[in-house]
Amino acid sequence: MAYHGASFPARLNAMTTTLLNALQHADMLLIDGLHAWQFELIEAASGEQVQLRVECMDGRERRVWNFSAAAIAAASQGTTADSWQLAAGELSHELIILSGVNASNDDDDEAANDEVVVD
Repeated sequence: MAYHGASFPARLNAMTTTLLNALQHADMLLIDGLHAWQFELIEAASGEQVQLRVECMDGRERRVWNFSAAAIAAASQGTTADSWQLAAGELSHELIILSGVNASNDDDDEAANDEVVVD
């Protein structure tokens, strides 16, 4: 599955207008090209309070980013629907929102398909 625009989930593309909204539906992030599946979104944060904390491993080095609610609100959408530019102090970071595929775990459908008719 490609996440750089072409296969961005339609449910997010249609309803996402802010980075905060996109983060509420995210399963994983790319930050500056690094996969970050561990992140915390604090929806009640405001102003300079930390609203997004992202952690990942870069080789053997643990990297941590903290973004304030003001930085999340000021983020601008990148060139693709899932890409955002986010400032932290004097640095700018590219954040890409990834959404996983959810599968049903219902066995009822499989049981109906597994029935064998013997004549």
